[in-house]
Amino acid sequence: MTLPEPLVRFTGIQKSYDGTTLVVSDLNLDIQSGEFLSLLGPSGSGKTTTLMMLAGFESPTSGEILLKGTPITRTPPHKRNFGMVFQNYALFPHLSIADNVAYPLTVRKLGKAEREAKVLRALDMVQMGTLGNRFPGQLSGGQQQRVALARALVFDPQLVLMDEPLGALDKQLREHMQLELKELHHKLGLTFVYVTHDQSEALTMSNRVAVFNDGIIQQIDTVTRLYETPSNRFVAGFVGDNTVLNGQVTTAGESCQVQLDVGVAVSGVNVNRSRAADRVKACIRPERIRVCAPELRPDHNCVQAQVHDVIYLGDHLRLRCKIGSEVDVTAKIALDAPLQPNAGEAVWLHFPPEHLRIYA
Repeated sequence: MTLPEPLVRFTGIQKSYDGTTLVVSDLNLDIQSGEFLSLLGPSGSGKTTTLMMLAGFESPTSGEILLKGTPITRTPPHKRNFGMVFQNYALFPHLSIADNVAYPLTVRKLGKAEREAKVLRALDMVQMGTLGNRFPGQLSGGQQQRVALARALVFDPQLVLMDEPLGALDKQLREHMQLELKELHHKLGLTFVYVTHDQSEALTMSNRVAVFNDGIIQQIDTVTRLYETPSNRFVAGFVGDNTVLNGQVTTAGESCQVQLDVGVAVSGVNVNRSRAADRVKACIRPERIRVCAPELRPDHNCVQAQVHDVIYLGDHLRLRCKIGSEVDVTAKIALDAPLQPNAGEAVWLHFPPEHLRIYA
């Protein structure tokens, strides 16, 4: 299927602040109209710099940024017609909520009647329509974030950029706002580009996620494929929990055989096309590990372990297991699973080959 022309295209973008070290390296990225794209990665990975270059607050060292096929690399921020939401809200404390939201319209010299109508509509979008006469200091953090979002939406931008906008909120409010943002995106059909270092936040809201590390996109994909089929060891470790076992490839192929350092042979998906004798890491998600009683264990991809700890997490149990004296393996089981081991008991852990991913 041929995709339509992207709303935004980064072509060969590089960014260096000192002329030597690349903060963003050879970035080629298409952003489709109407999608919710999250830029995910640790601090210093290049995600915020990428957003700032798109917003126009930073200039690329080389390369081009296109909007609907037209270069905007040297277009100043105020002429890009992008909404922007920051982590610290950036509200004017001396202006009312309505005047804060109206500010972008005042700069654009809209008439009073049109301005007031747009402000009311934007505040209604974020469920703040009755609080226009209050001031920022009279609002909670979540309410201030809604006002900042209304201000970003009030002038009908073609793109909304968000730089860790929920980072200052407590966990419960942050999770609630994630769902509100997702619903708002669905209603408006706008294009959202969202920077975060929180992988659960990115997975909750996004159509696609671009995972950054060392200034390079390691993988860009739908949330399901990103989680289920990470393309390299970094993505596997950064997005979600993983059990990691070291070993050496004995037989190579699309499905390869690995002799684990703990003395057990397993087979798994050969992600990076490792060859015989290569040192590798075998990775599997905790929820994909099957905890078996000895008499029910399969005859392949099974490792004997001892339960070190059982942690109750409300909707599931997390088992921390030891293989030998060193390897720490985490498995998740349902509260009503037929086998409910206790700390100190021996179990068998089965790693289904289709979910065991082998990385160079």
